[in-house]
Amino acid sequence: MRTPNRDNSGIALLFQYYNQLYFVERRFFPPDRSLGIYFEWYDSLTGVPSCQKTVAFEKACVLFNMAAVYTQIGAKQDRLTEKGLDQAVDSFLRAAGTYTYIQENFTNAPSMDLAPHMLDMLVHLMLAQARECLFEKLELQSEEKRNMDVWLDLAQESAQLAQVYETVHSLITMTSVQEYVPYSWVSLVQVKEQHYAGLAHFHSAVALLSKSLAQFSERSIDMLHYLHVESDFKTPSHIKLDSDERRKHLGKAHLKSALQLLEESQRLQRMCRELRSKKALSRVLAKTVDNVKETLADTEEDDAFSEILEAPCIQPSTKFQLSLTPPDFAHLPVEDLFKQLGPVAIFSAKHHWTAPRSVRLQRRNSHDTGFGFSVRGDSPVIVAAVDQGSLAHFGGMKEGDFIVAIGNHDVKWSQHDHVVKLIKEAGDSLSLKLVSPMDKNYLKSKLKLNPGESGCGSSTNSSCNGGTNTQGDSPNGSVNTHRKLTWNPFKKHRERETSFNFISR
Repeated sequence: MRTPNRDNSGIALLFQYYNQLYFVERRFFPPDRSLGIYFEWYDSLTGVPSCQKTVAFEKACVLFNMAAVYTQIGAKQDRLTEKGLDQAVDSFLRAAGTYTYIQENFTNAPSMDLAPHMLDMLVHLMLAQARECLFEKLELQSEEKRNMDVWLDLAQESAQLAQVYETVHSLITMTSVQEYVPYSWVSLVQVKEQHYAGLAHFHSAVALLSKSLAQFSERSIDMLHYLHVESDFKTPSHIKLDSDERRKHLGKAHLKSALQLLEESQRLQRMCRELRSKKALSRVLAKTVDNVKETLADTEEDDAFSEILEAPCIQPSTKFQLSLTPPDFAHLPVEDLFKQLGPVAIFSAKHHWTAPRSVRLQRRNSHDTGFGFSVRGDSPVIVAAVDQGSLAHFGGMKEGDFIVAIGNHDVKWSQHDHVVKLIKEAGDSLSLKLVSPMDKNYLKSKLKLNPGESGCGSSTNSSCNGGTNTQGDSPNGSVNTHRKLTWNPFKKHRERETSFNFISR
């Protein structure tokens, strides 16, 4: 997972490793103390190594790489097709959702040094990328036929993109962020901010110059009424369009503003050495400027353009509602690599245990005496009680012990009935492996009968080289080893108690 492929297989690998960290953290990293184990990562932008002692740092870095792979998947899509644009939007929204998940779950963790402002900038950058793809899709869908309403839609979408990139620029130039990102990032955000602001004016101009006032639809007139705003982006500008001459003047003013902004985007590109080498970017910017100049040249042939107007700002607006896609960990479940240690709810770093110890109980004969203990629960089975003076008592069994093996059989995952069956089959010689919890009062609630639940089960007696009492109860939950492990592995099941005590003839 250190070098995942830049595709869905790489994403799957990162998901699987992250899900495995769930088990690693619960089994081996106590929540109340540090083990002094370092997790080391190298900063993707500066190359500086960073070490933390928490699994949370490891998990956050894995998620960060997952989001980065999503951005690379989105960046390599074919943005000349609707399918490619849709896939790019999906990837960028997944990246934004993953960065947001890191913000919400890891930035406040102890010893974490992730910059919240950096994550906030990345979220907005991914949203900007997604909106840019949706804008290109709208351009692609209307390429063959664009009416006035479509031009006005494109104008407002362009203004929306310019505003989004303006927000990204304010975030990326913060001191806590700017010193970590390349200068080319800041420059490209500025280039796009100016480029889309220029496109907003260009599309507005084309809409105004495409038809006479008499041909404007009611929707177009309404859109033009709300299209222009004052520089504070709050107050409507109330541009009067009472004549075709006035309409043309306003259209030409938008063209001049578009040309000014688009040439500024070219200047910003030339100022950055790295961006100057991006030939594709240079071609896009140059082509847009040429389109504006050609349109402006056509309008200047008309002698009616004598009045000079200053183009008002364009009201940002969008039809696209974006929804972040958070990481879905459940779609790639993994099997616990340390499953043989037993259910993670019991055998975890949260609890303290003794080392497993062996106990061997030997009866003289099966008709004389029982072993002197009772068991209850599932996965693993608990020693519920030990009779004073019994074989179990002298053998060292204690109330609250967990039975982890019977003979050569590992029973940490075994159900109650299976453990009872193995004890019966042991005959007069029973070999057990037990572990004892070291946490104070850990099993009191698990071993104490709940009076409110005592009537939930039925009571029966059967021969098991001793009395067998099966009683319904549910104090402790576990996982059935024969069932598929879900992502809620601590669902409670009903428990039964079985006694292997002294009996009468």
